[in-house]
Amino acid sequence: MEREEYMRLALALAREAAEHGEVPVGCVIAGPDGTVIGRGRNRREESGDATAHAEIEAIREACAARGGWRLDGCALYVTLEPCPMCTGAIINARVPTLVFGAREALSGSCGSVIDLFQERYGHRPAVYAGVLAEDCAQLLRDFFREMR
Repeated sequence: MEREEYMRLALALAREAAEHGEVPVGCVIAGPDGTVIGRGRNRREESGDATAHAEIEAIREACAARGGWRLDGCALYVTLEPCPMCTGAIINARVPTLVFGAREALSGSCGSVIDLFQERYGHRPAVYAGVLAEDCAQLLRDFFREMR
């Protein structure tokens, strides 16, 4: 599959999050063979858990599928630039490739506020920003417009 196809899967999860009153962020993780091994969507409101971000859910599911914490050879696709917590999880899981859609001006930690991948951690993934960015951003704009 191409990057856009994986991002469309993440967008479907983001729409599902919005249907449940959650900020619409979705994430999928593809294994080395291209099979989706992790899926997640925001569930903070639903779970009452500040760590219930789409990336964390997807990383947990992918680790379970692989039987270990290292996600070598995998690619993470998320509709919104990861926050500091999720960026840290990507580093700790050793995800080699990150693809995200829209930039996050308030907490984006892959270049918007800070780029944690440029710090002296032991892992730096390849980062591809802006995949289906307008679709991802529009979903967020629509969600927040409806909230007002």
